[in-house]
Amino acid sequence: MALLQVTFTVVSLLIGFFTSTGLWGADYNATCQEIANAVSLDSNVYYAGSPQFVNDTMNWSLTNTQSPTCSFEPANAQDVAIALQKLANDQTPFAVRGGGHSPNPGFSSTPGVQISMRSFLDVVYDPDAQTATIGMGLIWDDVYAALEQYNMTVVRGRSSGVGVGGFVLGGGYSYLSNEYGLSLDSIVSLELAMPDGTIADITSSSNPDLFYGLRGGFNNFSSIWGGSIIFTTEHWDEVNNAMANFVSTLTDPKACVYGTVDYVHLTYELTAIEAILFYDGPTQPDGIFDKFLAIPSLTSDVTTRTFLDLIQAFPATPPLRFVTHWVPIEEFTLSMMQMVENQTLFYGKKLSDLSALVVSYDLVPLMPSLYSHSDTPSAFPSLRGPEQGHSFIEVIIGWTNASNDEAILQLGAESTAYMKQFAVDAGQDVANALLYPNAAPPDAALVDIYGNALDRLHSIKSAVDPDNVMGLAGGWKF
Repeated sequence: MALLQVTFTVVSLLIGFFTSTGLWGADYNATCQEIANAVSLDSNVYYAGSPQFVNDTMNWSLTNTQSPTCSFEPANAQDVAIALQKLANDQTPFAVRGGGHSPNPGFSSTPGVQISMRSFLDVVYDPDAQTATIGMGLIWDDVYAALEQYNMTVVRGRSSGVGVGGFVLGGGYSYLSNEYGLSLDSIVSLELAMPDGTIADITSSSNPDLFYGLRGGFNNFSSIWGGSIIFTTEHWDEVNNAMANFVSTLTDPKACVYGTVDYVHLTYELTAIEAILFYDGPTQPDGIFDKFLAIPSLTSDVTTRTFLDLIQAFPATPPLRFVTHWVPIEEFTLSMMQMVENQTLFYGKKLSDLSALVVSYDLVPLMPSLYSHSDTPSAFPSLRGPEQGHSFIEVIIGWTNASNDEAILQLGAESTAYMKQFAVDAGQDVANALLYPNAAPPDAALVDIYGNALDRLHSIKSAVDPDNVMGLAGGWKF
């Protein structure tokens, strides 16, 4: 399988990457009007009451939802740069929304100017260069659909509705990561709207420092084999054994399993176990998934299909307040699987008593070669050795009552701390492993995400944004 590399068109990507404390005012209408007067006729400013404003400000998680003064839909890179200058001059807070999939408060929402990348929707495939140029207003579902005619797809996650920009910035774990690494491991270039209002193409040669922090990736293939199998709790031990066997015997990088244990509290409480099986080819070789397939299941839709069909088989969750937590590990042993089972039951009950409707413990076993697919350093993961761990547990909590935010964040932190210590006590070398930015909770310390890379990132921030324009936006703050 050949590797398809990628270049991204305009990103005010630096907004999500280089940020620190901003100045906040109360009335930002003047800035909205200044932007409307300064940009081209192709770009638009919208206000509450218009359908465009609703679309520009709608986010997946209610924890990352605010009411901006206006929304701005730039049509080109030049207008993004103009808007950045107006925002800087007025010290008006802003946010950038690609797919709107971050759960963390303020990461893609603001009381000031909401910049929506909805106009950047191009997907241009170059068969000679083996690259694709992709707009930052897309969600990955749209990218899949556009590239499917060329038998191409991308290295990215398993959820429908995820935006291109945030996924790329954070790193990007995928069903294909065993073969190709993280999403950021094969990017070619990014068109960037800089804090000073200029526009630059960022590559490994033109600006190694910025390329260090702003990367995502692509690859190609035709059809895949995979799907979801859901088991009832009476088969929990069999599923645990099947997962432990898969992890200990896996040698084929085309194969991947995502395990999920869900504690759902609606009109009743339900615990279900799901295994998402994936093979990068139209059929799966004998033996790899046999133990999963032999377990009696509640439902199963495993078949040969396109990658787009697989992703869209998992609908987005309903609008709730969300937080995610992340535990890096080396290996899913049987004892660790049993520990996750106990965590799900114990914290699922506690969280459901605090209005949580969804409590999901996702188990993602990947191969030790995960971080070896690129020789180019990146801001994340700045650690690419065994100490980073190559597998992980992601905890996803969705709830309704905002008054329970603090208590739910605390319970999630308790559970993840316990699981990490369990791995360390079992002899796994993950005590200093870094957190995945796209799954870190909102109160995560930067040093826990970027580690020793922080000094370099501080230097880059000072050189690129001496006036702290990006301090007006949300996100991780340098």
